[in-house]
Amino acid sequence: MDKNLELDQVDFKILNILIQDATLPYTEIAKKVFVSDGTVHVRMKKLRDLGVIQQAQLHVDYAKLGWDIEAFLGIYLEKSSQYDQVVSQLKDIPELVSLNYTTGAYSMFAKIICKDTKHLRNVLHDKVQPIVGIQRTETLISLETSFNRPLFLV
Repeated sequence: MDKNLELDQVDFKILNILIQDATLPYTEIAKKVFVSDGTVHVRMKKLRDLGVIQQAQLHVDYAKLGWDIEAFLGIYLEKSSQYDQVVSQLKDIPELVSLNYTTGAYSMFAKIICKDTKHLRNVLHDKVQPIVGIQRTETLISLETSFNRPLFLV
């Protein structure tokens, strides 16, 4: 951790509470951490200003909404110098929900969510594979997510 952040146990307690439920009001957080509401407000502002907290997200069960396919996409680039250009085009594909620049077999590794296998095929064929700079892709369909959890801070 960057020592310039100077976070203490109160900051970590606040973060861990919000990691579990980002919808909790500051008054509830204050009660759990045994500090005042004002302290939580000040600490939250500090955490945002430092870039530690970037946003709060809603976790949706997409399968319950009919988006049944979760897959991972290994992307091979023709040249690593094309990374930024490829990323800017991949950002325009709404089904692609995360993208990582990686070491190992793939240049990039992405997570994609689609309604069904036909939708996945169309996204791959019509949106991903035509991007200049992508040499080829490998798709791994997830059969089940055993767990997906946040990292709690000590």
